[in-house]
Amino acid sequence: MVPHLITALTGPINELEQRVLESMPAIERWFRLEWMEHTPPFYSSVDLRNAGFKLAPVDTNLFPGGFNNLTQEMLPLAVQAAMAAIEKICPEAKNLLLIPEKHTRNSFYLTNIQTLMRIFSMAGLNVRLGSLDEAVKEPTTLPLPDGSSLTLEPLVRQRSRLGLKDFDPCTILLNNDLSAGIPEVLTHLHEQYLLPPLHAGWALRRKSQHFRAYEEVAKKFAKLLGMDPWLIYPQSVAVGGLDFSTGDGLDALQTQVDNVLTKTRRKYKEYGIQEKPFVVVKPDSGTYGMGIMTVRDAKDLEELGRRARNKMNVIKDGQVVSQVLVQEGVVTHERMHDAVAEPVVYMMDRYVVGGFYRVHADRGEDENLNTPGSSYVPLAFAHSSHLPAPGEKPGASAPNRFYMYGVIARLAMLAASYELEATDPEAEDYA
Repeated sequence: MVPHLITALTGPINELEQRVLESMPAIERWFRLEWMEHTPPFYSSVDLRNAGFKLAPVDTNLFPGGFNNLTQEMLPLAVQAAMAAIEKICPEAKNLLLIPEKHTRNSFYLTNIQTLMRIFSMAGLNVRLGSLDEAVKEPTTLPLPDGSSLTLEPLVRQRSRLGLKDFDPCTILLNNDLSAGIPEVLTHLHEQYLLPPLHAGWALRRKSQHFRAYEEVAKKFAKLLGMDPWLIYPQSVAVGGLDFSTGDGLDALQTQVDNVLTKTRRKYKEYGIQEKPFVVVKPDSGTYGMGIMTVRDAKDLEELGRRARNKMNVIKDGQVVSQVLVQEGVVTHERMHDAVAEPVVYMMDRYVVGGFYRVHADRGEDENLNTPGSSYVPLAFAHSSHLPAPGEKPGASAPNRFYMYGVIARLAMLAASYELEATDPEAEDYA
């Protein structure tokens, strides 16, 4: 189940895998000490790209919506992690209110909600669904592909508590990334636990903050292993003041694209990499793989047509893009069924609970795969995401490769906890 890699490029990744496996006790102790200081996000998923010479996260989602892509064998891990997470936050928790995305007619997304409800029910909670959609005035039945259904209910706000009719939860779990802004009904809920916190939503969160935190984490981890942090970090810089509809600010964008390409070229030369560097320009907030552009030469931005500018200008929920992240592109040399693939790792609390490959037959190895037409192949995390196979050569064993994926994904999750601490509007200032 190890993906097919272009063998000429597996050298450094195998070296990195070897180093990670040899350092496993030190790595696990390091994570343990970090979690004593920092609180992990309640749940998260991380998109990784394995270039063969480099393995890096390119996106960290704090409202993961693909639990339906985990295999049945992974569910016990998720249930145990959910129990640990809930026990830490509210040990006496009995009722959990789950708030999904508004566009809840998508059958894949609904199956994700069904899986989440199953995980938390098995963790010992009564779980019900509340909708932020004001059009939902009474309990609404949503059919599922397997013949079962979900019931979506209108939210009821009473002073500083949020619930449903005859349902008062201790904990509220958001599976809605708040791209359209923070609804009034979710503010000032001081008597209940709201997970993730409001500042984790795309109304306030910025990818540039996340990758700044990830750079810090990558440097600490690289020092522990005695390696170059670039092998696990994609260079990233934010550019603001943009208006794609008029072309304003594109000169500043061009400058930063050129800077990142130049730095990447230097690194490629240092490591003898024959690839042509590229950058990915993406909105600094938001998800669903919208408004993403691959740039191989800064001059290309001068000839950006109206159609390309429109695509970059507006993303999910009609949000206009004025700030982007310019990120060093990481190719993926992984293939599943002859299609380009990237691993996506799912975590709950501080634990890896599974993952899958995002596969896209119509996309190139330097393109965004999170687009219509992608499919999902479960990872061999099902066998073991934590226990490497001792004595196996690097690159030859699924558990070893997936252990390494889990380590890099947990670094991104740790970066998310740094990021949420730094951006917490209610944090006390001890300076």
